[in-house]
Amino acid sequence: MHLRTTWLAHLVFAAASALTPLAHASTDGIQFACGASLAPAIQIGMGRYLAELGIGPALFQLTADTQTGSLTYTLRTPAEDHNTLDLFKRPEFNVGQDTVTLPQAGKAPMSVQTVSRKEIVLALMQHGRQTVFSGAACDLQALKDQVGLRQNIVAWSEHLHWVWPDGGPARWNARYWRDGTPARGRPLHTALLDAFTNEHRYAIGCYTATKLVVLQGITDYYRRVKADPAHTALVEQRVQVNGDPLVNIEPGDMWFFEDDFDPREKDRPGKLMKMHYNVAPTNFVPGDWIYILNTDPKTRHKTGYEGSNALYMGRNRFDDYFNDHNHSYSYEEKVDEVYQWRNGVFSRSRDADKIQPLSTEDLRRLSKRPAQGGLVKGYRVVPYLFGFEVLPAWRHP
Repeated sequence: MHLRTTWLAHLVFAAASALTPLAHASTDGIQFACGASLAPAIQIGMGRYLAELGIGPALFQLTADTQTGSLTYTLRTPAEDHNTLDLFKRPEFNVGQDTVTLPQAGKAPMSVQTVSRKEIVLALMQHGRQTVFSGAACDLQALKDQVGLRQNIVAWSEHLHWVWPDGGPARWNARYWRDGTPARGRPLHTALLDAFTNEHRYAIGCYTATKLVVLQGITDYYRRVKADPAHTALVEQRVQVNGDPLVNIEPGDMWFFEDDFDPREKDRPGKLMKMHYNVAPTNFVPGDWIYILNTDPKTRHKTGYEGSNALYMGRNRFDDYFNDHNHSYSYEEKVDEVYQWRNGVFSRSRDADKIQPLSTEDLRRLSKRPAQGGLVKGYRVVPYLFGFEVLPAWRHP
């Protein structure tokens, strides 16, 4: 981005500031905290980007702080509206889908319909969380890369049918993997592509499945989609630092609530992901990694049913790694799935008679954090701004 401030840009910034004065610090939406000298050029570039996505001025509010130079973009929805699950249904947003092409090992590439970049940006601007771009991230490419990463993560989760081990041992294609680590002589991207092409050779749980999708989505974005050798090397060096690319992708603090949590893990950064704390209920951005906790003291100790790692795919869809439910679950179905474990419902068909239907009020209660009587943790695990923030040094636990 060309960041020299022009006389015209100053006028645009001043006009916007006059129309949307800052009454108090905003804690919602997308914020560029970049100073007054960079704000005009960022505002012009952001306007073009939003127009390219079909997000017109009537859909968002721009709040400009003339003292700090911060620019905050939020949806023109009520301040108490935190919900992103139904954005695709709201006619004013006109949310569609994007079609992307994914490579396959030894097969023709596959075209999939996936979440649109437009929906991702709309979700980032919704109330209930704030995503801040500052320092080196005062560049629209930082936002564009974040959107691209999230879309690619979702795209790779669209049509999966791995095998559920149901408490048994994991199974990997031994030609490419040795117990979750690429076999000697197999490049990481080759081993990953086999896992996403020959899913029937892999029996894995939802935790490993989530890490595989995140790892594939991020490495593939820089290696193939963006074709960026420098960032490809940065990401691969980071995940290979201990020779085990699937270990510690997420930050240690994600598991602070577990009974056997090691306090030394609390400050361990993730290789690829970081924590976004205090997100409002029902606020999910496509590409978020979330955790739905099984709070039932009896069944939560059953292997594989401690809780559910889930990726939000947009369009009120959460992953279905094992194709048990036509490749995705709605939010309501995902929460209900975890809740019904306490009723002995481990197969929706075999245990159908044990299901106790949830009311709308039940779902509202269960959407809260566990400390408030719900099931959904209040954090989201999100990709780093690779190349646009200083990544915390990774160390062995």
